[in-house]
Amino acid sequence: MENERLEIHLLLEAIYLKYGYDFRRYAATHTKRRLEHRRKMADFSNFSQMQHRVIHDTDFFETLLLDLSINVTEMFRDPWFYKRVREVVFPYLKTYPFAKIWHAGCSAGQEVYSMGIFLEEEGMGDRVQIYATDFNELILQKAKDGIYSMDLIREYTANYQKAGGRRSFSDYYTADYESVIMKRSLKEKVLFSSHNLVTDGAFGEMNVIFCRNVLIYFNRELQDRVLTLFLDSLCPGGFLCLGSKESLKFSGVAHRLEIVSEREKIYRKKRV
Repeated sequence: MENERLEIHLLLEAIYLKYGYDFRRYAATHTKRRLEHRRKMADFSNFSQMQHRVIHDTDFFETLLLDLSINVTEMFRDPWFYKRVREVVFPYLKTYPFAKIWHAGCSAGQEVYSMGIFLEEEGMGDRVQIYATDFNELILQKAKDGIYSMDLIREYTANYQKAGGRRSFSDYYTADYESVIMKRSLKEKVLFSSHNLVTDGAFGEMNVIFCRNVLIYFNRELQDRVLTLFLDSLCPGGFLCLGSKESLKFSGVAHRLEIVSEREKIYRKKRV
């Protein structure tokens, strides 16, 4: 094994043994790119120096954890996806007196609030419990706060309109100078909690699971592990919604799901 690969391997092993976060089965290219960014920012000559710092400096580890977290998201990301969810998933949810939705790897909460808005517009706000999870406590707190930069609101508003929003997007937040705060009623419908897809188990019996653009950062073995976790967490006939760049094509669990909408990557757990 070449020296740099060995150093990265030992660094990830140290993170797991010291802090319990397991990045050893993340996609190697993504992990190396994020570690390299922090190595240069901290002016280390190699990853072995970074390993020593990670072990002895908790604050530095917290910074590195943010680097390794997957936090690229936005409200109503891929508007055509949300349109399709309204068409094929919401009618299913309406057949239940009470339903449960899990946003796995929720990051800073933008997709969680997006779904909460559409559930409210469909008159299902009081009949659905949303669970939003992430392994990074700092990012999870941002999701709970529901505070976003005013600079992003124009883009979010455009996405909302393209997704088929039925009101003014400003109805769902309060502006406060350079930031907006999502409406309290949206937050009250969400239970935020810590959950690590790499190490933790099934998460209740859900009607719908959203995990969009997270699996692409995992290697094939870990992808299958997480997809199995999702299937174990879904009720028969429940929906699994993945990201636009993700696929079940080479997955070991593909036979347990049927394709509902291929472009939008919406699948349904078979009832057998």
